[in-house]
Amino acid sequence: MTATMNAETIRLLLSVCLFAMFVLALFSLRRRPLTWIQFAVWGLFALFVPALGPFLVIAARPGQTRSRAEIVRARRRRQNP
Repeated sequence: MTATMNAETIRLLLSVCLFAMFVLALFSLRRRPLTWIQFAVWGLFALFVPALGPFLVIAARPGQTRSRAEIVRARRRRQNP
């Protein structure tokens, strides 16, 4: 019974870790000026390559870096046309 409990715990921790890495990759992509198609492709890559995908998405740094101010201005423009 103890061995099963440990295996289940390890699987749960691995799943949580993979999900957290996927979310971090999405936050990294959010700061890049990508089209929706590019964002979706990189996001699917991070999702379907479970352990290595998020690291590769963050390391590849697709698109150009935007400053925090540019992100805020773009959001305001979308909210107030």
